[in-house]
Amino acid sequence: MLSAKRLIQKAVLLRHHQENNKERSSLTAADLDLQVVVHYGIPSTASLLAFDSIQRLLAIATLDGRIKVFGGDGIEAIFTSPKQLPYKNIEFLQNQGFLISISIENDIQVWNLESRCLAYSLQWEMNITVFSVISRSCFMYIGDEHGSLSVLKYDSEDAKLLQLPYHISANSLKEAAGFPSPDHQPIVGVVPQPHSSGNRQDKSLIIYFKLFFILAHHSVFFNAYKVLIAYQDGLIVLWDVSEGRILFVGGGKDLQLKDDSKNEVDPNIPEDTEEREITALCWASSNGSILAVGYLDGDILFWKTSTASSTRGQKNELTNSNIVKLQLSSSEKRLPIIVLHWSISDRPSNDGDGRLFIYGGDEIGSEEVLTVLTLEWSSGMETVRCVGRMDITLAGSFADMILLPSSGPTEGNPKAAVSVLANPGQLHIFDDASLSSLPSRQKHKATVLTTGFPMVVPTVDPHITVAKLITLPSGGNSSKILSEIASAKKRRSTPFHGGSANWPLTGGVPSHLSFTEHADVERAYIAGYLDGSVRIWDATYPDLSLICIVEGEVESIEMAGFSDPVTKLEFCSLTQSLAVGNKCGLVRIYNLNGSSDETTFHYLIDTKHEVHTLPQGKGPPLRAVFSLLNSPILALQFANYGAKLAVGLECGHVVVLDTSSLAVLFTTESVSSSCSPVISVNWVGCINTCSLVKSPKHSDSNMPITPTEQVMFFLTKDATLYMIDGGTGSMISSHPWHPKKKSVAISMYVIGKYNLKVEGIPSVPDLTDGKQLEESGQNLEAKNESEHTTNSTGISSHNNEHHSSVNTLTRERLLDSFILLCCVDSLQLYSTKNVIQGNNKAICKVKHAKPCCWASTFRKEGNICGVVLLFQSGVIEIRSFSGLELVKETSLMSILRWNFKANMEKMMSCDNGQITLAHGCELAFISLFSGENFSRIPESFPCLHDKVLAAAADAAFNFSSNQKKQGIKPGILDGIVKGFKGRKVDHSVVINPSPKSDFSHLEAAFSKQPFSDSYRTAVDNEEVVELHIDDIEIDEPSLPTATTSSQEVKHMKREKRSQREQLLGVTDDMKPKLRTPEEIMAKYRKAEDASSVAAHAREKLLERQEKLEKREDATSLYLLITLYQRISRRTAELQSGAEDFSSMANELVKLMEKRKWWQI
Repeated sequence: MLSAKRLIQKAVLLRHHQENNKERSSLTAADLDLQVVVHYGIPSTASLLAFDSIQRLLAIATLDGRIKVFGGDGIEAIFTSPKQLPYKNIEFLQNQGFLISISIENDIQVWNLESRCLAYSLQWEMNITVFSVISRSCFMYIGDEHGSLSVLKYDSEDAKLLQLPYHISANSLKEAAGFPSPDHQPIVGVVPQPHSSGNRQDKSLIIYFKLFFILAHHSVFFNAYKVLIAYQDGLIVLWDVSEGRILFVGGGKDLQLKDDSKNEVDPNIPEDTEEREITALCWASSNGSILAVGYLDGDILFWKTSTASSTRGQKNELTNSNIVKLQLSSSEKRLPIIVLHWSISDRPSNDGDGRLFIYGGDEIGSEEVLTVLTLEWSSGMETVRCVGRMDITLAGSFADMILLPSSGPTEGNPKAAVSVLANPGQLHIFDDASLSSLPSRQKHKATVLTTGFPMVVPTVDPHITVAKLITLPSGGNSSKILSEIASAKKRRSTPFHGGSANWPLTGGVPSHLSFTEHADVERAYIAGYLDGSVRIWDATYPDLSLICIVEGEVESIEMAGFSDPVTKLEFCSLTQSLAVGNKCGLVRIYNLNGSSDETTFHYLIDTKHEVHTLPQGKGPPLRAVFSLLNSPILALQFANYGAKLAVGLECGHVVVLDTSSLAVLFTTESVSSSCSPVISVNWVGCINTCSLVKSPKHSDSNMPITPTEQVMFFLTKDATLYMIDGGTGSMISSHPWHPKKKSVAISMYVIGKYNLKVEGIPSVPDLTDGKQLEESGQNLEAKNESEHTTNSTGISSHNNEHHSSVNTLTRERLLDSFILLCCVDSLQLYSTKNVIQGNNKAICKVKHAKPCCWASTFRKEGNICGVVLLFQSGVIEIRSFSGLELVKETSLMSILRWNFKANMEKMMSCDNGQITLAHGCELAFISLFSGENFSRIPESFPCLHDKVLAAAADAAFNFSSNQKKQGIKPGILDGIVKGFKGRKVDHSVVINPSPKSDFSHLEAAFSKQPFSDSYRTAVDNEEVVELHIDDIEIDEPSLPTATTSSQEVKHMKREKRSQREQLLGVTDDMKPKLRTPEEIMAKYRKAEDASSVAAHAREKLLERQEKLEKREDATSLYLLITLYQRISRRTAELQSGAEDFSSMANELVKLMEKRKWWQI
């Protein structure tokens, strides 16, 4: 009978709960779509590097199917493969906006950088052993385990990977090289041959246009028609694609090395060397005459490809002067050569002088280092000397390295930074200056310290300990104040380049929304660190921008425990106050809206109240420091519109601070007999609180009613709930409340539906988050601000009293609320009425199959509709508030490819449908809802591919190639530059993309089989081309269009005509005229012989060819000049702030007294 009665009571409570939630927004699986909207940092599973030297982008591939792309100004993007598989190859399609990756299952993926998506995927049948993209083209080589070489082309218009007919089998190439072998050795290297850029005809252009960095630092260009193919057994073949023949053969079983006394690198060369396995190779000269090859036994051989060549089927005759051997260690057991890279030296005396970067080759068991050798070759390229050695000590295990060519003019001396990737997720970059400091004759190893990759949001250096995401009231004071601070910081700071002017990563274009002046800060991300510092970012858009830094120390003032790790953060949007709690029990309160004239702060310790002078600082002013009990602070909660602050400590005490008078109101003794830590605090305003403790048995008895201003609920870790008077600190109930079964609590939320019909205050959806109460007081505060004087806290005493009166609820409204208790082993929902009366009957309860470590409620349409839970297994559950029903289950691994890490729940936060969490070097924001677009994606995303830069780069290369055919008319560039310097930039011009580089000849070669008869016929006849003058059609280059007025259009046409006349010497009035046959015969029929007619035709052909080339140059120059205008415009905007400084100084003096701290 008793059990039946309990079941009936429970059913009634559940029905009551469901009825109360009918009007509340329901939660369904269709509402949820978990997506990563923000990701910062380097994944811990990073393994490969790729670099776009034109767009200045760095890509990092991982072992779990992710690709991270880094640009300049803090631009980052994450790409996640459908399959969680490691990548073994990754390369950019240079300057084209695409990234190619290959997984270990030989899935070739094409990623579109502009749309941030997977554009195409192709499953390769064979095991891919090597992959190489022909520079600045859409063609790529694929080498497989059977020794075959194939060619792919990516068609960007159709978004498809096409396999071309060009295919070289291992047998056919080895037979042509004179090394027939039945074994199918895998290809281990495919490298296009470089060639020197020759004379510096572009130097005058570089002087005029700094944007010609592409020509400046690319002193080495790759020949698209010559490729070196290396097999695992040591065979090296230099193949000419255009001619279909072998240019050089080296290695293999016929390799004979004899003693060479001239070799200064290693004079002890063995007399006989058997077949060697190649593990790494790279070109070691700017013209492709020297090849460096690393082997499994730790040796490095330099092959001179320019001194020995062969025709088809003819074997090379190698001498010991054509091969030089290098050893890093004299030990018999050495590590294989894993990585080889070469860069030209600053002032090379020949094409082979440079630095060789080596990973491997040292004695087995030695310290893991990256070795940099400075090599100098003799004038005849016969001997090489090692004039310097530098060993770079790695912080972790080596993963990969890549050279990053410099992005600026180098006066003919190209420089390159070096990027080294080490596990777990550590990227180190050091520039050419640190390498240049190497002594000329270094006999001993030198260790150099590298600079770590700077993170937009640091998570490791310094180490993050706690974080919080907050949504600010729209149009509120806090949003405007933070916006002003952010704008002031942007005006004073330079773009994010990693703290170095020569930072190699500058790619990408920030979103236009990031530059909106005076845009309110809608969301803020606050993080506390191990060193006591706090950082605040603007999280309105996916590209976070730093607002301010709160230092973990006060200059020239020593306070015990001030710099201890931050354990809790709380922000009041009404008063713009930031509360910071740390490990030693200190609470620091900062005023983000403070003025620069605030020169003191209060220090309260025990019964002492000291006032200290506040040094002039860069961050927000410190108002007060409360030194409480020597115990870590685990809970902070503002109440009474920021006038009170509740502090929960690990020792089980609760302290309430008055932030208006800067005093301690009361401190509770350890209310828990076991001194369990206080982990959660919630304030609830209520009237007639004592009437709430009536038990059902005494519901009719007359009990004294004592009105109470506020009720404070606080939860301890042993799942015990206490209710105290928020004004006096006395216990409301004589006995604390606890569930039937002992458990370990995680968090607690007081949830209810209330419609406060108070004048000037909107309805408040629930009681848990004090932010809603602060929002509701915005209007009242603004209304009373002009009527009452404001004290040092920013809140008038009258407002405080008013807030105390309006921040109250009747007994009925409080009794209609619910308490959600989140524990390690269960999730329980209770009626607040039952809890106050001491009843521990749950409305509904969910038992967890695995331990839970974090839980938080979230909202839909302003109301709390569900709870999200994270388990120690990495599983994420989302449950509806109605009945706690499971709506969706996912995991960290499926969303982020993360494993659960201990204490990561401390860095987690949930607000407005977004979850923030940190893991190692990574930070991520996850959006819960589908359809909702708080971050304004995709328009708020930075652009990874700069189309203007891409067009200018193509134009620069096309212009450079055309210069080799004809000279530049003197004085043309001078006139163009002078004209553009004195003319206003037209921002409405639409840039037409420059035509891509011409690879039609290469595509024609790849359209045939290399050893077929049709291919040889095509190669033999490729120079026999008949061209008739009537077959030539010259198209006018399409000029940019502008959406301007008729007068501006006429002005632009006049300028274009003047430019055309300067460049081509002709006017735009030249139009084809319709002529009669008689006029044509009268003009062209002459009484000359056939030779005269042919000579005249050749002259016409040459004349039209010159016009065509000049017009192509005009189009290229126009694009380059347009980019120059854009750079000049940005420079002018930066310089405009420095003008009229003297006139501004007088006004600044008048505003000194009223300025804020961020305006200093």
